[in-house]
Amino acid sequence: MTHLPAPDTRSRQRRARLTPLLLAFAGVFGAHHAFAQNRSEPETTLAPVRVDASADASAEGLPPAYAGGQVTSGARIGILGNRSQLETPFTTTGYTSDLMQDQQARGVADVLLNDPAVRVARGFGNYQELYVVRGFPLYSDDMAYNGLYGVLPRQFVAAELLERVEVLRGANALVNGATPGGSGVGGAINLLPKRAPSTPLTRVTAGIESGGQGYVAADVARRFGPDQRTGVRLNAARRDGDTAIDDESRELTVFSVGLDYRGNDFRLSADVGFQDNRLAAGRPAITLGAGVAVPRAPDAGRNYSQPWVRSEERATFATLRGEVDLSADVTAWAALGARHSDERNDLLQTTLTAGDGTTSSYRFVNAREDDVVTGEVGLRGRAVTGSIGHQWRVALATHHLDSRNAYAFSSFAGFAGNLYNPVTVAAPAANALIGGVLGSPRATQRTRYSSAAVADTLSFMQDTVLVTLGVRMQEIEDDEFDINTGALSSHYGRSKASPMAAIVYRASGAVSLYANYTEGLVRGKVAPGGVVNVGQVFAPFVSRQKEIGVKYDGGRFGGTMAVFSTNQPDGQTDPVSNVFSVSGEQRNRGLELSFYGEPLRGTRLLGGATWLDAEQVSTPGGTNDGNDVIGVPDAQYNVGVEWDVPLLDHLTLTARVIRTESTYADAANTQRLPSWTRLDLGARYLMEVGEQLLTLRARLDNVADRDYWASAGGYPGSGYLVQGAPRTFVVSASVDF
Repeated sequence: MTHLPAPDTRSRQRRARLTPLLLAFAGVFGAHHAFAQNRSEPETTLAPVRVDASADASAEGLPPAYAGGQVTSGARIGILGNRSQLETPFTTTGYTSDLMQDQQARGVADVLLNDPAVRVARGFGNYQELYVVRGFPLYSDDMAYNGLYGVLPRQFVAAELLERVEVLRGANALVNGATPGGSGVGGAINLLPKRAPSTPLTRVTAGIESGGQGYVAADVARRFGPDQRTGVRLNAARRDGDTAIDDESRELTVFSVGLDYRGNDFRLSADVGFQDNRLAAGRPAITLGAGVAVPRAPDAGRNYSQPWVRSEERATFATLRGEVDLSADVTAWAALGARHSDERNDLLQTTLTAGDGTTSSYRFVNAREDDVVTGEVGLRGRAVTGSIGHQWRVALATHHLDSRNAYAFSSFAGFAGNLYNPVTVAAPAANALIGGVLGSPRATQRTRYSSAAVADTLSFMQDTVLVTLGVRMQEIEDDEFDINTGALSSHYGRSKASPMAAIVYRASGAVSLYANYTEGLVRGKVAPGGVVNVGQVFAPFVSRQKEIGVKYDGGRFGGTMAVFSTNQPDGQTDPVSNVFSVSGEQRNRGLELSFYGEPLRGTRLLGGATWLDAEQVSTPGGTNDGNDVIGVPDAQYNVGVEWDVPLLDHLTLTARVIRTESTYADAANTQRLPSWTRLDLGARYLMEVGEQLLTLRARLDNVADRDYWASAGGYPGSGYLVQGAPRTFVVSASVDF
């Protein structure tokens, strides 16, 4: 095996940075050992510290955690507000901060490893996280933060910033609006910030993982003033060191402040955050050359990157939200968010040219700066007309993005390499194709989204039948500017109404049936370079979804079964005329099963399965009609279990199995990825150290050290391969003071 040499200077600096983290970690475990030696008898009354929080400055607060504490009993459904599972005409799951901490999640992708309807992929050409929901991509910068798009860092979001991760599956243009990046047809992800709970919180966590990655974090919260109306919560975290992949290293710095005030008839909240995420010598995605079969995955720990590869993103963001009760039945709300981010990347673009692992790579350098301002205002209320109840909503929303970019490429002829025997090369000159100035990127894109929505949930038969009707009118404007001159190169403006109709029938106290028809809306495509009609702008894509399902909530154990069908138009280039047009379609039909809760005391379950038929329809010339969509498997399964060991007080063992069936990396279905299965194991132990509660956690991911391709593509029409991580061991200790 040939490893990428890490410069001695960089290694010494990293060891110096890690030393305080490792000493802190050793000290915590040393205290644990000393205390264990002196204990005369076991304590049997310990319980983990649970944090109650309200993350949306609303009178409703957050839906409580479900039995077992891993998921929530409801979720925010866009402008419809918080709804319990049995009253929601969608399939939703809300993952709690307890689950994130117990699983030692680094970011959103780690949390979504628990979701049977989601698979994690990567953005095209970089290291941006991308989530495939029901077979459709959702870009990480299309996630919402407390209901607002575009506020959080663009490529990766650290778990330390989050109270909850809510997943809504299916098209959702009415409740959430169109995403600014043009994804999200298969579902939406809403991330909720942390708030000060009713009891003081002071928690320090330290840890280490395979490769020597050190970790330390602090979470402090207090409430002040009369009736403890004012809350402050501070979070800070630092990761630094090598990963389990050879010579790959990561640095992460996170800091956030969450504020809230609870008045008699009004509520306010604010968040300010900073994240600096850096990756060095990150393992690249692999593009398959024409006619080249999917190769055997290399050793999971092998790195076929280069030491000069880097990815850096720094983001500062803030939100302000408030609501006021105009009467006993009517409340007005407003929210404002902003982000400034700066990205600098030096990337490796690698293509497999032969089945023996031979590759050709070139260098891609880019700089990007984004400024986002987004906001929402609305009214919600309750009313009764005769025997019919109403929960109505009216909302206006806007999103402004100004993006500045520059890039430079080395020769596309590239340099040779091999996946199974990587070699180090000097960084080639990035002077073959240059756009803009890397040190001072020029404005290249200005996007404006605005929308108006109205919705009403009507209740009949003593609230056993709930009918939701609504429509959102959306306008999309997009200006593109020449990267070198700054001149306006294209203008795009379209508007579209997106309706929704849904019904919930409460068959009993534990069972509800639901159905919905809803639409998704994404920005229209632009004909790419190399076609006859290059630059032609097409109308927004409208996807249509039909779904029926049944939900069960037995108090301690619940689940959902849903059948759905979603159609989305697609852009295709005719191979004969070389004309780009909206002529194809992706049709995803599926069956989804999910379960969660604590059916037996001390035994918690979380998981499910999704069976998908993702088919290409009306492709140019019918060439690929009936073929599977790139990167979408026929089935995917998740099963997680936690078990509190009866004979060993305060010890919990965990296991999770993730399986993804085979999928294709090309539209012609000639390049096939094999299926893969991964086993993760873990444990945690609670004990007292003096008057403090100490929680020890350990997790071993990919126990069998399986070599596998985790995903194909993610960006529509592209089938690049991303390899799964090797066996990774993570341990941490948390002390609550």
